[in-house]
Amino acid sequence: MKKLNNFLNILIGTFIGVFIGHGIYVYYDYKTHPDLYAMNSAPWYTSILVYGIFTLVVILVVIIAKILIKRYVTKH
Repeated sequence: MKKLNNFLNILIGTFIGVFIGHGIYVYYDYKTHPDLYAMNSAPWYTSILVYGIFTLVVILVVIIAKILIKRYVTKH
């Protein structure tokens, strides 16, 4: 069970890292090429919000899985 818990912790950290990296890249790209983002009808940070929601959903699912696994292990 310790290996599974470590894997789930790594999964959470990976998704957080990808989200932060994507946010930094989009911000840098926006500052470098603001005219490209001006043509879109959506704000420049829309993709950051989408990645953030996706990351939040994945993290919540993993946390719920960790809780369920912990309850299952303590009962058996």
